Amino acid sequence: MRPLFLFFLLLSSAAFGQAGYQIDFVVKGWKDTTVNLGYYMGEGTYLKDTARVSSKGAFRFDGKQKLPQGVYFLVMNKTKLFDIVIGEQQLFRMETSADDPIRNMVVTGDVDNKIFFDNLRHNGERHQEAEPFIKILNDSTLTPDQKKEAAEAFNRVNDKVVAYQNQLVDQYPKTVTARVLKAMRPLKSPELPKRADGKPDSSYLLKYYREHFFDDFDLADDALLRLPRPFYAEKIKEYLERLYAPQPDTIIRAIHLMVAKANKNPETYKFLVWNCLYNYQNPEIMGLDAVYVRLYDEYFASGEMDYWIDKKLKQNVKTYADRLRLSLIGNTAPNLIMQDENLQPRSMYDIKKKYTVLFIFDPDCGHCRQETPKLVEFYNKNKVKLDVEVFAVSVDTSMKKMRDFIKEFKMTCITVNGPRTYVGHHQKLYDAETTPSLYVIDNKRKIIGKKLPVEKLEEFLTRYESFQKQGAPPSKTQ
Repeated sequence: MRPLFLFFLLLSSAAFGQAGYQIDFVVKGWKDTTVNLGYYMGEGTYLKDTARVSSKGAFRFDGKQKLPQGVYFLVMNKTKLFDIVIGEQQLFRMETSADDPIRNMVVTGDVDNKIFFDNLRHNGERHQEAEPFIKILNDSTLTPDQKKEAAEAFNRVNDKVVAYQNQLVDQYPKTVTARVLKAMRPLKSPELPKRADGKPDSSYLLKYYREHFFDDFDLADDALLRLPRPFYAEKIKEYLERLYAPQPDTIIRAIHLMVAKANKNPETYKFLVWNCLYNYQNPEIMGLDAVYVRLYDEYFASGEMDYWIDKKLKQNVKTYADRLRLSLIGNTAPNLIMQDENLQPRSMYDIKKKYTVLFIFDPDCGHCRQETPKLVEFYNKNKVKLDVEVFAVSVDTSMKKMRDFIKEFKMTCITVNGPRTYVGHHQKLYDAETTPSLYVIDNKRKIIGKKLPVEKLEEFLTRYESFQKQGAPPSKTQ
């Protein structure tokens, strides 16, 4: 019975050994140096382990805890050498040579890295095959007809690459290599159904893309976070920007759909929510900062993200969200009552124009000095035409600086001194940490525009007028 017991003991020891990682390398041409194992995360790279290379090129990376799956790389003297994949099997051996590590790589004990390097070699061979055709296709002296044969030949080579990778995906679906190749497949366009009048139903295409965008991309697979290219973040961005209208409620609903897929894995859940929060911290589309506020309220203030975020970072997110929420598009604009150059109180709510432009500036700010002449020109041209008044707030305590500024730029609009206030500091009422800051307010005291460049004001209000007549909001671009 003892030999049988020993046999099972050895099996158990081998099984328990899988808890960590051990990757043995031999690289001919390397000796007596140090090499690091690094990994990708989003747009960054990080070091995970260090090994000393022997005189014969042998070294080992090992640890008691398994490595998170994804694409890793070897780096020496701050130079990235080649990538490897880390999948389920983390006890294996790799042998190659320094002169051509990819072509000469031999993997023992790990199917994932074997097919990873097989695919790299196959891609290299197909690229060589395609080079003559690429040269013809890039030749600007040739006509499309002269390039036709080369284009067909190139497509045949590309079909070989796609067929080879599809075979790997089908044969080894659980490997990191296959999951990455699958995730990078382009979404195929469906055949459009017919409408009642017999014409193709083009509206079906958008619905199809929304429903099938992540068919091959598993949002709960954290290995897809660790790629040489930030493909996970790019996928999120493409989904939100190409398939949904740039409106806060619409974007939030789309994010919820992604969260429902990603939250099966705490790591992808964290990354997706944080990535979306970051993307809408300072959005290019005016009004989408409301998405940041909603994300904070739903995922951070609620405690959903407490499993990873520390108190200091959470407070920073809160502070920024609370600053943004002061003056979101659609909010009622808080009143400002401050002293003008004659020390008389002026209330923004006393303005009876159709539109009010709130312009918060610093007399010593270089950018403010560039923007103010444009604002004066806009005001003189449009105060009657667009029925608009400007309420300019100087943030400096000096009345002399404000008066000199008014005189220098020939400002005839309402200009007041921010610190001489009857309603509290303007930064507690508006998000205006940087100067100049500009807001557009309608006669119902609603904020309809914010942080616009002055040169876009006339265009914005003209379009706003047009869309109001049509009963729809304008496109809000900063």
